[in-house]
This record gives sequence, structure tokens and C-alpha cells, in this order.
Amino acid sequence: MKGFRTPPIAVALDAPDVSTAVLWATDVGPHVSTLKLGLQFYLAAGAEGVRRVAAAAPDCRIFLDLKLHDIPNTVAGACGAVADLAPDFVTVHSLGGSAMVSAAVEALPDTRITAVTVLTSMSPADLRAVGLEGSPADSVLRLAELSVRAGARALVCSPHEVAQVRAVVGGDVVLVTPGVRPPGAALGDQKRVSTPQQALSDGADLLVVGRPITGADDRAAAAARLLTGGLPE
Repeated sequence: MKGFRTPPIAVALDAPDVSTAVLWATDVGPHVSTLKLGLQFYLAAGAEGVRRVAAAAPDCRIFLDLKLHDIPNTVAGACGAVADLAPDFVTVHSLGGSAMVSAAVEALPDTRITAVTVLTSMSPADLRAVGLEGSPADSVLRLAELSVRAGARALVCSPHEVAQVRAVVGGDVVLVTPGVRPPGAALGDQKRVSTPQQALSDGADLLVVGRPITGADDRAAAAARLLTGGLPE
């Protein structure tokens, strides 16, 4: 990924407490580029929890996956509230619209505001139920273009759409793909998934992987082998 340490893996540290997240970060930090901390972690552990995780793996980027979605002024304020953590990525929902994405970009100019297009847990039937007609790819491409025009420098999309998104947004936008599973791993609540190798081949820059690494008996080995050998024996 442009200017970033490799390998291009963001481990989702969906840990039950800060001590566990720090342990996981220590285990996987030497083998990945990025640590992703989600909304549940941030609400429970706050800024101090983020600092402790970052200190455990100082060579890793910090990805705050807050998925902000509110009026532009509120999102700008929320982004300003985490500015002192200097996160490398902060997510917002592109469905909040261009003004909201722009407000986030203005509030955190040194952070890659990362627009979430369509959640990988959503199937075509789920999208129709909330009023998004057409295929998931139709919605993803529309939201990707909107977000990039609004200043987002990264996008989240499933592996199923990443090649199409890359063709539309060009090479300068970082494409982040959750829903990545090594061969043989359980899918969990993900519905639009792919292998790491296929996602990278299709144009992904950063692969988000959680349980296949954090749930392994040997987390370091699982992280180290993700791109070359799938799951450890």
C-alpha cells in the first residue's frame, strides 16, 4: 500500500478488554501493518485504551473503525475529539452524504478518512430491505465515487466489488477490504467474502482480518502465514 509498511493486513482487535487487546497487538504487531480498533472497543476503553494498544505495537498504523454517521457538524466534532490520537484511518459511513464526508476530512486533514460503502454483512436482500435497489456493486460504486469527490482518501468495500471500485477511483485511493478469509476459515457473519490472495489480486491495498487471526491458538503464526499459507496447522 502506498507509503505503508507491509504486509497489508489490518488485524481487527475485537477484544473483550484492553489487556486482551494489548496482548493480541503484541503478538501480531511484528507481522502486520495495521491494528483496527472498532466502536465497541473505543466506547469501552476510550482514548487511553487506544494509546495502550498503539504502544504495544509501535510500528503499526492505528485504524479507528468508528463508522461515524451523523450530521456534518457532529461528525466533524467527533473527528476533532480523536485528533490527539493521530489515527492513520478513521471510518465514516458514506451514506451520510458528501457534506458529512467533507466535514470529517476537514476536521482530520492528516488522517485518511475512510468511507464505508456497503457493509460486508449485508446481502442483496438486506440492501433491498433498506431501500437500496440494484446489486450491491451498484450501491458500492455510487457511494465510492461520492466519497472520493468529497475528499475521502480511503474506501471500505467487500472483495466482491474491489476490482470495480479500483477501476472507477484510480490508484491513489486506498481500498480496504473486510470479509477476507483464508481457505478453510469460518465465514462468521460475513456474506461477501474472498481469500486474501484474490482480494489483493483484484486491487485491495489493506485486508481486514479478525477472528482467523485473533481466534487462532498461535496468533503470531496465523498473522505471519495469512498471505502465504492460510491457516496454521
